[in-house]
Amino acid sequence: MTTALTNPPKHGHKSLLYSEVVSLDDLTAADIAVLGIPYGSAYSMEEVSNDQSNAPTAVRQASDRAVRSLERYDFDIGGPLLMNKDIRMVDCGDVIADPRDLSSSYRNAEAAVRKILSAGALPLIIGGDHGIPIPVLRAFDDQEGPITLVHVDAHLDWRDEVNGVPDGYSSPIRRISEMGHVKDIFQIGIRAQGSARQEEVDIAHAYGANIITAYELHDAGMDAILERIPAGGRYYLTVDADGMDPSVMPAVNGPALGGVTYHQARKLIHGLANKGRVVGMDIVEITPAKDINRLSSIAACRLFVNMIGATIKAGYFDR
Repeated sequence: MTTALTNPPKHGHKSLLYSEVVSLDDLTAADIAVLGIPYGSAYSMEEVSNDQSNAPTAVRQASDRAVRSLERYDFDIGGPLLMNKDIRMVDCGDVIADPRDLSSSYRNAEAAVRKILSAGALPLIIGGDHGIPIPVLRAFDDQEGPITLVHVDAHLDWRDEVNGVPDGYSSPIRRISEMGHVKDIFQIGIRAQGSARQEEVDIAHAYGANIITAYELHDAGMDAILERIPAGGRYYLTVDADGMDPSVMPAVNGPALGGVTYHQARKLIHGLANKGRVVGMDIVEITPAKDINRLSSIAACRLFVNMIGATIKAGYFDR
């Protein structure tokens, strides 16, 4: 008997950007697979089910504000969403978690991503908090070649533990840095204060993390930052909503002024898709109750639109 790893998407738009709703057992010929991972590794009981767990549904609900219909021309990507190609884009729903076994969310998430990768599909992940990339990146351990992690965030996320929890939302980059299949790390948009202390900054530098503050980004421009990322790599992009400027994604618990603009994020996505191969992407830390006119969820959809369009135009799914 097979135990399900995901629940179908919820009410309203039941999928991201009109994609086909499927189970993880129906990924044949899938090119792009959407997966919601609502639950992280909580630091307290209050965080077990916080409002960020509603973000996968909120982002899906914004689909018709981000893309009015699939056949219309999109000037951000230079054509309709699927570029008039035979692309199978599916939505696998949300990873199931057991309230009596809180670690089940990460185990199920890793297993779900492994299924997506085994099917040869590009995973697009909607969190959930920023602990989510930990199980996602674990699933890449048997893929070919090292991964370059590209991280958009206001915060460093190199804590070893918080409240005895080693895999929560303050620790994803620390945990990912320990994975043998991850090599270079680029952290873009870092600014203000998060959980990092001097010791975490020193550890990140000792690892060789490329820490690019928001101010360096604004002064140098995204083209210059892209030039620093080695070409021909296999890139995983993780976007914390608070890495974006609050004018773009206001629905965050820790808004920090001076963040990454939509234009810069779009340029980063297209640049990565064209200089190597993007192997996955997530957007995390959206807190829907704090959104303004659904702007954050619409922006998340638009970032996914750019990734979908850029990878299709780059020939990722040509047969």
